Amino acid sequence: MSQKSYDGKPTLYIVPTPIGNMEDITYRAVSILKEVDVIFAEDTRVTRELLKHFEIKKTLISSHLYNENNNQKKEIKYLEQGKNIAVVSDRGTPVISDPGYILVKEAIDKNYNVVCLPGSTALIPAIVMSGLGDGPFTFYGFLNSKETKRKKELEELKEHKFTLIFYEAPHRIDKTLENIKNIFGDRKIAIVREISKKYEEVIRGTVSEVIKQINNIKGEIVLVVEGNKEKKDFSSLSIIDHINIYLKEGKDSKEAIKLVAKDREIPKSEVYNLYHKG
Repeated sequence: MSQKSYDGKPTLYIVPTPIGNMEDITYRAVSILKEVDVIFAEDTRVTRELLKHFEIKKTLISSHLYNENNNQKKEIKYLEQGKNIAVVSDRGTPVISDPGYILVKEAIDKNYNVVCLPGSTALIPAIVMSGLGDGPFTFYGFLNSKETKRKKELEELKEHKFTLIFYEAPHRIDKTLENIKNIFGDRKIAIVREISKKYEEVIRGTVSEVIKQINNIKGEIVLVVEGNKEKKDFSSLSIIDHINIYLKEGKDSKEAIKLVAKDREIPKSEVYNLYHKG
């Protein structure tokens, strides 16, 4: 269903907030925070400091991971009254590894407008500064805090060819890097921490090199990991079996044929003819 963002309906605004430097906020974000009727905030204490800095006074409603479900009725009541709402997290863009998704989904389901402002998020500066952002990338967010589940997640990502971006907590980063080294191998990585703050730092190298440099590391961490660059040897497989590998992964026949041709460095037409003859 098509929905125009600026048709005059009451609107839920997703407003990115600075991840380190107050000057990172956009003029539009400040304007929206001044204009809305109420702000749903991950931590009202953090948001109150932000609003104070920009001389904004607004009603704040606590809306975090553990009470967001209960806030849906409040949200819809405001929208039904024709009022506009802003949603903010402590830092960065709501919904991106932060609360906000439930409120967004509820507003969409009730046919109200949802508008997300462009602005601060840690993953984009991290991929750029890492030196590993030369193509497609995948943002994963936080790996599981339990090691057995984290290892399983990494096993599933082991063959992924795109650069991977994770958020990680300082107290887990050592263990996570050990897990990555054991499962992925000694790939190139970058730790980008305290983005946009006074102590911003980028640590680049292989996993084993970086592990030696991060004793008692602190702050907000983004971990960028090189994708799988290993070239597989498919010479023992028939072309049909090779195609079937991609089909089992959920690719359609057209995409599978294209990938097989690329893997084997042979014309796509050759793979196509063999597949359709079979």
